[in-house]
Amino acid sequence: MKRVVVGLSGGVDSSVAAYLLQQQGYEVIGLFMKNWHDDSVTISNECPWLEDSNDALLVAEKLGIPFQTVDLSEQYKEKIVDYMFNEYEKGRTPNPDVLCNREIKFDVFMKIALSLGADYVATGHYCQKNEIEVDGKPVYQLIAGADVNKDQSYFLCQLSQEQLAKALFPIGALTKPEVREIATEMELVTADKKDSQGLCFIGKVRLPEFLQQKLQPKDGTIIQIDKNDPIYNTFEPSGISFEEELALEAEKFPYTPNMGKVVGSHQGAHYFTIGQRKGLNVGGTTDPLFVIATNVETNTIYTGLSSQHPGLFKKALFIEQSEVHWIRTDLALSVGEEREVMARIRYRQPLQKATLYQFESGMYIRFQEPQSAITEGQFAAWYDGNELLGSGVIS
Repeated sequence: MKRVVVGLSGGVDSSVAAYLLQQQGYEVIGLFMKNWHDDSVTISNECPWLEDSNDALLVAEKLGIPFQTVDLSEQYKEKIVDYMFNEYEKGRTPNPDVLCNREIKFDVFMKIALSLGADYVATGHYCQKNEIEVDGKPVYQLIAGADVNKDQSYFLCQLSQEQLAKALFPIGALTKPEVREIATEMELVTADKKDSQGLCFIGKVRLPEFLQQKLQPKDGTIIQIDKNDPIYNTFEPSGISFEEELALEAEKFPYTPNMGKVVGSHQGAHYFTIGQRKGLNVGGTTDPLFVIATNVETNTIYTGLSSQHPGLFKKALFIEQSEVHWIRTDLALSVGEEREVMARIRYRQPLQKATLYQFESGMYIRFQEPQSAITEGQFAAWYDGNELLGSGVIS
């Protein structure tokens, strides 16, 4: 009998995942990950992890499976939280959820599970796994979840073949309403529980406030750049290589403070991200202002009027070679190769037509349509149909 350790989070998805595995004849063990208990960095007195671990325990009792809590807050702080602060300080916008899956759930947590004699680790993610054979060896595919509205394959875009080999996603073929229905039928305490929002670890915390506790506020100016600024005049460069052409398309606009007018002040450029419109507190504009760039060296925020401002759009992005990650290592591009794919630059973004170009220095993704708010530090993921092939950090 195969043994599976389920990461019980105290939510409905992982509860139903555990139940389904039990139905399929696995020996199931429930494990709750405690990732955070630094009380100096929480916002409210609510203690969600306590409530969640209690719900997870009740579900385990209902299903009659062994349950324990593992404290991973040490590793979490080092691998996720410290990394996040470092990235924000550099003016980048990291994705903690993608990292949490790569570094914690399918690494630290997986090792604990395997040490308990588990054959597999299961989570309540909305995605699917498939096994095919390539050159006589098993190769694992990461497939989007059947529920288009809930597909979470993007969050798993950094997993490896080794991690996928040991992973199970029991609810990937179900829709959210079906999952809730099963939980209700089984009278699981989590059946009507709301989906957790916010970071995958601090529960009910709002990011800027979290960051303010570690990154010191410093006053800077908000500058508005006119949409007709000459910087946006596209010229066709001649006599340059294709790689240089792509580099130009992926490059940031070189804004300087004297190019626009000062419209307000802020508490620190590192609290802001490209495409953001809330929290600027600049009034009296005809259209909403959007952040089009930040500069943490000069502590300046550049903004533009409306979601159609040319400063928000770029046709290409670059991923440094060390950050290019293929789930399907057998399909990895060699230098000089290209491939047509569907890609997204953030969770829930509809897939976009794009082409991958592999060079010595790294990979360019060039989109058919210019994309809004391509953000450094976030992950770009590329797909073939509903299969996620690989991903990388936007540089």
